[in-house]
Amino acid sequence: GGDHTITYPILQALAEKHGPLGLVHVDAHSDTTDTTLGERISHGTPFRRCVEEGLLDCGRVVQIGIRGSAYDPDPNKYIRDQGFRVVLVEECWWKSLVPLMEEVRKQMGDRPVYISFDIDGLDPAYAPGTGTPEIAGLTPVQALEIIRGCKGLNIVGCDLVEVAPMYDVSGNTALLGANLLFEMLCVLPGVKTL
Repeated sequence: GGDHTITYPILQALAEKHGPLGLVHVDAHSDTTDTTLGERISHGTPFRRCVEEGLLDCGRVVQIGIRGSAYDPDPNKYIRDQGFRVVLVEECWWKSLVPLMEEVRKQMGDRPVYISFDIDGLDPAYAPGTGTPEIAGLTPVQALEIIRGCKGLNIVGCDLVEVAPMYDVSGNTALLGANLLFEMLCVLPGVKTL
């Protein structure tokens, strides 16, 4: 629940305890703009603030599903310049993300990792209940592959944000969000699953 602004103070607290964190971030947007409607702290800016404060180990940040409208001819330049791995949604279409997650596990190593999942990373056909839907997104199967692919990482926290049930009369977005959170709980260190 909540918008992506909530991740910023969570990462501040976790970085205070663990040092700079790795990040597996699923989203339609990179959330690294400098300002949104003149505000430096908003749902479109949290990871820019995290970079500025040294909360992220930028070589261990992967953003998956990035797409949508942009205000710049090269909207991903900033994040690539920081060392983030950017996996555009086009790289995910029509394929399993199991091989990608094998690479991500190697990239993250055994140091602390946070998972941040914006529901708009999924296509609005599956999750229309969000404030900033973008077409041509990930599928629920790919979402499960990403989350289950994090099993074995040193996960110190996770979130699922931007679910807005009032925009989805079917209730499917809330159901999907709840199931993805359950899956995240199942991959936390020490959790035994069948």
